[in-house]
Amino acid sequence: MKKRAFNWGKSFQQLKGFKFYHIIIYCLLGAIMFGLMYSNVKPDEINVSIFSNAEKTIVAPHNFEDREATAMLRREAADGVEDQYRHDREKVIQQAERVHKVFDVVEEVQAEIQTLEKPPEQTATEEADESQEEPVEEPVALTDEEKLSLLKENLVGQVTDDWKEAISDEEYLLLLKMTKAELTTLRNATVTAINNAMSKKIRLEDDVKAAKNDAVQEMQVYGNLPMSVRNIGISLANLAIIPNVIYDSELTQDLRRQAEDTVEPVRISQGDTIVKAGQFVDREKFRILEAAGLVNQSNSITPFIGLAIIISLMVVALAYLFRSIDTSIHSKNTYLTMYLLIFSITLLLLKIFSLFQTLNATEIGFIAPVAMGAMLIKMLIDDRIAIISGIIFGICGSLIFNTVPGAMNYTVGAYLIISAIASVLFLNQHNRRLTILQTGLFVSLINVITVIAMMLLTNRDLSGVSQWLEIGTHSTMAIGSGVVSAVLTIGILPFFEVGFGMLSTMKLLELSNPNHPLLRKILMETPGTYHHSVMVANLSESACEAVGANGLLARVASYYHDIGKTRRPHYFIENQMGRSNPHDKLPPQTSRNIIVAHATDGAQILREHNMPKEIVDIAAEHHGTTLLKFFYHKAKEKNEDIREEEYRYPGPKATTKEAAIVGTADSIEAAVRSLNNPTPDKIESIVKAIISDRLQDGQYSDCSLTFKELETVGQSFCETLQGIFHSRIEYPDATKKKGDDE
Repeated sequence: MKKRAFNWGKSFQQLKGFKFYHIIIYCLLGAIMFGLMYSNVKPDEINVSIFSNAEKTIVAPHNFEDREATAMLRREAADGVEDQYRHDREKVIQQAERVHKVFDVVEEVQAEIQTLEKPPEQTATEEADESQEEPVEEPVALTDEEKLSLLKENLVGQVTDDWKEAISDEEYLLLLKMTKAELTTLRNATVTAINNAMSKKIRLEDDVKAAKNDAVQEMQVYGNLPMSVRNIGISLANLAIIPNVIYDSELTQDLRRQAEDTVEPVRISQGDTIVKAGQFVDREKFRILEAAGLVNQSNSITPFIGLAIIISLMVVALAYLFRSIDTSIHSKNTYLTMYLLIFSITLLLLKIFSLFQTLNATEIGFIAPVAMGAMLIKMLIDDRIAIISGIIFGICGSLIFNTVPGAMNYTVGAYLIISAIASVLFLNQHNRRLTILQTGLFVSLINVITVIAMMLLTNRDLSGVSQWLEIGTHSTMAIGSGVVSAVLTIGILPFFEVGFGMLSTMKLLELSNPNHPLLRKILMETPGTYHHSVMVANLSESACEAVGANGLLARVASYYHDIGKTRRPHYFIENQMGRSNPHDKLPPQTSRNIIVAHATDGAQILREHNMPKEIVDIAAEHHGTTLLKFFYHKAKEKNEDIREEEYRYPGPKATTKEAAIVGTADSIEAAVRSLNNPTPDKIESIVKAIISDRLQDGQYSDCSLTFKELETVGQSFCETLQGIFHSRIEYPDATKKKGDDE
């Protein structure tokens, strides 16, 4: 138990070490990206001061708003809005009410004077008798002064002093002597004149004079009133007519705000020239440089923080994708190391090409071979990671190929993303170098279409020769990008295959060459095994492709899976060629050891020749832990105590779909070859029996084959075998035909 606990602890420490290695790789990846893009976000050193000449042309590093200039324009727009005045229609009502009060007071005083001057009437005889006991009060005749005094007393509190003084004493007395009908007529005429005059906007002194003149003219033409009476109405009208327009602060503020809102912000676009080389820097220019953040920016760290955040997001996305790869920890470490190298090479190439921007080569990013990195990642690692990497290459490229520090060249960035993804999507059967070249040409076509589309999006005038020359230049660079990517991929791929022992499709094709030393060894020393291996390869490849496994790997592994038989070729029936079977003279235990050893011997031979691990594993696993039934039953006849485990292959069981399919195809091919007359029914019966036997024996327990896939594999085996062992026409014997003719 202690030993087992120690082993688990050791494995855990190793696992921690592998995770630590992953962290190191991700940190290196981020550091490389940061180092290569550092200069692209670092602010330019600008030595400029006010009232001096600029040493070089300074352009805007980004889009920004000149807030001070915008505020100035908005203030000017607001100041251009005049004060707003509102026609106060309540004024005419207020002034008319004052006129009415004057006439009301006059009528009240008239009534009071009549009461004082009229003797009281006696209503009954008895009242007359009683009243005789007291002296009778005589009527009183009021003088004009008393009437005038009484009127002015009643006007107190009803109208202001200026209104009382606006009418002379003679005019007041004239009012007191007028009849009620005359007062009503004068009242209406005066109020009407005031209303008509104040229906217009009266603001300035001239407006007031004009309104009073209108009222005077209206009163002068008013009929049925003597001029002396009209003058009273004119005096009241002149007093009542006042300015009726007041300042509207809310409306004024609203209009000024609207005027400010109509002013567009003063924006300076990225790349706009702020100061030309040798130009005098005045206060305005210096203020714009400050607004752009170009003054005293040498200690600014914000661009580097932004770059670090973007890189962190990209690294986290890659870590998540690598986490989902279903492989061993050792293989994942290899994948990460390869990815680091491929990514670094691709990014370094982008950086090198970006240096040519100093030669005024417009959009030099169109020739960057970004598709190379995407194709290498797809062939050596994973499709999804290749697509995401293409997007990351585009983001990095948009920074690397910028013209202003910290800005992003979205045109080149989008172009690089499209180029990389196109290479991944087209490279679906990467089993030949010719396919890589074809992919490069396809990427070139997509690049040209993308470049032309981007130029058309800018609504350029294509009538000029210079425009067509620019299109031709950019298209040539786009073609070069695809071709260079394909050439670099073909040139770099072998270094990764050899350096990391990767089993690429091109490596598999090389191993499938009949002139390979090991295949020639099998052919020369074990011709029967060679033929058997070719048959197994045909069965395995079609079955693997039917369930989505690697058919090429299964084919090549089938060629080598029985190479262990070359050590004792004549102990295997396919190589005896009519000779006597040596197992007839050997005890079952010895025969068992010879037969079982061919799997381990084959794996050992393949390792000695540095064959890929995948092929070595299939050679070691193709029999799994199956039982040697013939020798087991033979031994059982001699000794009933023989255990079944003693006559089983040592394993391991198949751990991949390819290994399981190759092992099953190996057993089926041998069984079908032993039939004298293999019919479709017999073939189907043998296929189902062998698959069922292996399934019940647990030989598929360590691989990911499903029941549905096993059924598909069986159908594929039957179709392939029926194609091989199809019925043939029996031709008559040539010699017999000759004798019959004779």
